[in-house]
Amino acid sequence: MPTSAEDDHLSVADFQRIAALIGEQVGIRLPPAKRLMVEGRLRKRIRALHLASLRAYGDYLFRQDGLGSELPYLINAVTTNKTDFFREPEHFELMEKMLVPDLLAQRLAERNPLLKVWSAASSTGAEAYTIAMVLADMAAQRRDFRYSILGTDVSTDVLAQGRRAIYPAEMIAPVPPGMQSRYLMFARRPGPRPEVRIVPELRRNVQFHRLNLMASSFPIDRDVDIIFLRNVLIYFEKADQAAVISRLIDHLRPGGYLLLGHSESMVGTSITMRQVAPAVFQKI
Repeated sequence: MPTSAEDDHLSVADFQRIAALIGEQVGIRLPPAKRLMVEGRLRKRIRALHLASLRAYGDYLFRQDGLGSELPYLINAVTTNKTDFFREPEHFELMEKMLVPDLLAQRLAERNPLLKVWSAASSTGAEAYTIAMVLADMAAQRRDFRYSILGTDVSTDVLAQGRRAIYPAEMIAPVPPGMQSRYLMFARRPGPRPEVRIVPELRRNVQFHRLNLMASSFPIDRDVDIIFLRNVLIYFEKADQAAVISRLIDHLRPGGYLLLGHSESMVGTSITMRQVAPAVFQKI
């Protein structure tokens, strides 16, 4: 008889091993209070692997040498991927009104400079495409710069969605109507769950790659103008927070900006950068 979801749980030892593994691999803390959440997310993997229970998943992972092939799927399952278009909109307004004009003023000697923006925990791409919408509007108006956007995440699932650039229609409510008409494609005959797609002109300027923020080094350019790393560090231990920020700063050009989440403003108190706005820092 199959084990019911109510009776099926990871053993305490297996949950602790998963928590330690995720902490070591991607820096995310999984305290005991997260055990039910982790179990709920792993049930889809159990079905995909045709396993009978969470107990069987623990056996497969740790006692049947399944970890090598399963680790990417485990990371996909337990990482949190909350994202929205125009989340914390003050940052995008600041980017338009202050950060980009300042960065371009620093490069007056260059003809048509390329601004590089990195969404360092891009999830499904809503942040990266929000940045693209703002920069596309600015570039069309100013006609004096180009832009490229890199979205990185540790989860291969969310990166795949970012590359597809297809989103549930309800997600676009925060996008201003003018931008919706310029940058979103709507199906002529929407189905029961309407979806939209980002226009090709924006997709061409946004790339997505897998990157683990816990890696000792990043294969990223070292002249990035703006880095967004918002609402991610709250899941990391303090020592890991400091190490990640230090590595990110190494990839900013002098005068470049790092944007953290507003809930992470205290993380920035140890940053050797100049704070220019809440959770916004400039490399000097």
